[in-house]
Amino acid sequence: MTTPTSTTGGAQPPLPRLCQTVLDTTDARGLAEFYRHLLGLVYRPGDEPPADGGRDAADWLVLRQRDGGRALAFQQVERLTPTTWPDDEVPMQIHVDCTVPDVLALEANLRRALDLGGRLVLDRSQDPEEPLYVVADPAGHPFCMFVG
Repeated sequence: MTTPTSTTGGAQPPLPRLCQTVLDTTDARGLAEFYRHLLGLVYRPGDEPPADGGRDAADWLVLRQRDGGRALAFQQVERLTPTTWPDDEVPMQIHVDCTVPDVLALEANLRRALDLGGRLVLDRSQDPEEPLYVVADPAGHPFCMFVG
């Protein structure tokens, strides 16, 4: 593998590496718990909920894959205007894509997302080429689940 060079002939610095996707929310712990349960993620050490069930003042939380790779982070904000997508009054701006292996898994995971507090936004489950659901998480952020 070669190192990219600049137009002046010198070596380029390392490229940035995508670390995680950060979602703004008015309830960092609540949204983190939604995605932790939905995707089977784990907290970064130190970000777990208080063991005694006491008040949680977390304003920044990170969830990781079970192998340690970062996945999602949650940033507490005072106010959040959820997207109105598919109406374009407030654009989507960003969304998360999740894949499942087959239609049975798609249906089961839609039920899980709804049971966890998600809201169905778009049902394209009958699309023969790419069965898909768009779900809004409890903070209103859309995410797609599709057979991939």
